[in-house]
Amino acid sequence: MVGEREIRRHFTVTGFVIEDGKVLLHWHPKVEMWLPPGGHIEANEDPVEAVVREIYEETNLITDVVPTGTVIALGYPPQVTAPFTIMIEDINDPIDGFHHHIDMIYFCRVRGSVSEISPGWVWVTESQLHSNVELLNYKGDLVEIPEDVRKIARYAFEYVDASRVDTDPI
Repeated sequence: MVGEREIRRHFTVTGFVIEDGKVLLHWHPKVEMWLPPGGHIEANEDPVEAVVREIYEETNLITDVVPTGTVIALGYPPQVTAPFTIMIEDINDPIDGFHHHIDMIYFCRVRGSVSEISPGWVWVTESQLHSNVELLNYKGDLVEIPEDVRKIARYAFEYVDASRVDTDPI
């Protein structure tokens, strides 16, 4: 509780989709920011299932999660791939009111070739992120990519590129 007010929490996932030196973003009209795909974890769904589902529902891309942490060979019980990080985001929704998103951040790559993505999504290059380029939203405004998105995307590029080296045949 913060003061006397109880904070409601929603568990969410975000997937930084990296492909060919680019990260996938869209203009989120509700929060008015450039963001990667993601959303709420549904009942009876683990975070990895949720991020893969959310990415597919929003972009039409089939993706795989890239492990960023240690996996312990146990056999049983099975493990869920850990997120790269977990963020607590303040959400002030006009319908749902103030609450927190406990947001599990994953790095993903496209499985197979890149198919046609859903409208509204843009591929942003690593150099565009480094130069803090502004992107044109659907209203015709040039808007910067949020700093946290740019920083986390830089890590995503490193992890996804390193995972390709480890798994690509020589």
